[in-house]
Amino acid sequence: MDKIILLGYMGSGKTQTAQALSRAIGWPVLDLDDVIQRHTQMTIAQIFETQGEIKFRKLEHDLLAGLMQDQEKAIISLGGGTPCYANNHVWLTKPGVVSVYLKTSIDTLFNRLWPERHHRPLIAQLDEAEMKEFIAKSLFERSFYYNHATHKIDTDGLSVDQVVSKIKEILV
Repeated sequence: MDKIILLGYMGSGKTQTAQALSRAIGWPVLDLDDVIQRHTQMTIAQIFETQGEIKFRKLEHDLLAGLMQDQEKAIISLGGGTPCYANNHVWLTKPGVVSVYLKTSIDTLFNRLWPERHHRPLIAQLDEAEMKEFIAKSLFERSFYYNHATHKIDTDGLSVDQVVSKIKEILV
């Protein structure tokens, strides 16, 4: 095994879990959103605003392919939509890859995302009811792709350390 991929909806805890897992097992973290931002010298919101989602998804796909072809061990934290575009979900089941879907309920996602919605371009303009509906619809649409992960952890009610412990059990 040389890659651990964490996936799930925005707000599912991918970034925090990746960082904590890195501390626990000593592997570097490659947060795909950070990789994209370093590559473009723009925020994700700026890329969406100036170049559009299609250009963003192409860039995301190309950079993910590069990370996956690198021979170094790494924990890769995907963007929430990454598995759903450009056949990116095929990376989840490649040899040498352990992929973990951090499954989180609509209510938990809403409670995490509502206070920080203005930093997330897909939900920044939504009111409470619209946001809950958007999350529910998105989770339904993305579930096919998310469920390609080799493992799934229901994260509701778990701390980051508890999620990391469950991932470490998978790795044994």
